[in-house]
Amino acid sequence: MGEKKHLADMRSTIEYLQKEGELLVAKEPTDPILEMAGIQVALEEGPAIFFEKVKGYPNMRSVGNIFARRDRIAKLFGVDDWKQFKWKCLEALRKPLPPKVVDKAPCQDVVMTGKDIDILSFLPVLKHTARDGARVMGSGNVLICDQWARGGKEFSYKRMHFRGKDWGSITSSPATHTEAIVFMDHRGKDIPMTINICNPPAAMMMAAAGGVHSVVPLGTDELAIAGAMQGFPVDIVKAKTVDAYAVANAEIVVEGYWTKETIWETEEAEKDGRQDVVPFFPEWTGYLGKTWKSRKFQITAITHRKDPIFYNQLAASYDGEFNSFDLREAMFYELADRLVPGMVIDTHCPFALRFWGGVIYQVKKRRPRDEGYQRNILVNTLGACPGIRLVIAVDEDVDIYSMDDVMWAIMSRAEPAVDFLRGATGSRGVAAQPGEEATRLDIGGFGGGLGIDATVHFMEKWRYERAHYPSDMVDLKKWFSDKEIKAALAQQGDYARSMARFGWG
Repeated sequence: MGEKKHLADMRSTIEYLQKEGELLVAKEPTDPILEMAGIQVALEEGPAIFFEKVKGYPNMRSVGNIFARRDRIAKLFGVDDWKQFKWKCLEALRKPLPPKVVDKAPCQDVVMTGKDIDILSFLPVLKHTARDGARVMGSGNVLICDQWARGGKEFSYKRMHFRGKDWGSITSSPATHTEAIVFMDHRGKDIPMTINICNPPAAMMMAAAGGVHSVVPLGTDELAIAGAMQGFPVDIVKAKTVDAYAVANAEIVVEGYWTKETIWETEEAEKDGRQDVVPFFPEWTGYLGKTWKSRKFQITAITHRKDPIFYNQLAASYDGEFNSFDLREAMFYELADRLVPGMVIDTHCPFALRFWGGVIYQVKKRRPRDEGYQRNILVNTLGACPGIRLVIAVDEDVDIYSMDDVMWAIMSRAEPAVDFLRGATGSRGVAAQPGEEATRLDIGGFGGGLGIDATVHFMEKWRYERAHYPSDMVDLKKWFSDKEIKAALAQQGDYARSMARFGWG
């Protein structure tokens, strides 16, 4: 493991970030009811935050915003430029490293069963906003293994609310692997599984990065991809009370069965009796999610490390999104490269597109016969990822990391009548998107998503020669001092820096 030991578990990552000056420590008691979420949002895209004292939970510490900066994530994995980290993720997709089964594990230092279980008295689950319908945990990673997951290891985030001391709801969204496991493959069975909390960074990133199922289908050993990312196997251990496995270096593990019984996520929704109406908690879309009827989770044990650490992950946040982007960009690249080998040269998921939102492809047409393949990629991406809303293709001269440049390309290169491509109207989307309500669209479902071909036709490239100013030819030091240059450059915005770097008009 050597120099990568800080990736072995989250507490090692926290120690590493503290040494690097990337950790902000809250020493005063902090309330998981509104205060923690408020602090993390107030410091978005800033430092990781460690809460030394959790109000009402004297034996628990908490952490959040570990993944709130993409440059910090890349640095954790030994990559200097965050824009290049996706290629390491791509290699992990192509060359996975299976997990290692161990006999003893830190996550089982303490084992609670029977009457000792009182889940909400033990876990400082957040209340994210004043409008939340419950204290909802969005940081638990569900692990379903082997015969229950078509021979693979399904590892994913789920929203959870513990209504009783030893039971609660777990929601599986449409078109996910767990929906197939729970509602199709094993519909009439109680499924043994573990909920793993505060895992090694690579495992958490893998759990967040689903969606491109043609690249990572059900039956994939997803922990093997995480192992390849971190450079050594993810350790797993047999659960104490169910026929399942847990992440050995997780801080906390909740064991149990995802049962066949259906329950409402909150008492309020149960009284109301309507799906998707009563408020629940902020979803990844940025809108307040609504309450559903879900499957019941029956807890059989809680195991944890000594002096455990709880992870606070907000779905609608930089932390909640950036922990998935690098792997997702790699998955989109792999999808496109399988369709048209060698044409896509880069991919990017800007924050605004969020989890299921979309992707920007940077393509390079090599010859006249390549013309049109970019549209194959756009349409296939819309079909391959249920609910994806926006997919854009731009040429190699467009900076896909600058939304200003991407918008400029759409404005100047895309003709709406022919270059705006619709997905299949009336297809199935994803949960939590308010605009996909059939009653609003009158189309019986999802509108299909939009693909935008903002590339120049290969035979017309001569019309689109970009103006190139000689910014790369001048040495500013000939006219200005270092101090003056530094002060002037500090005034530039992101797009201006991009234009200056390439000399664009």
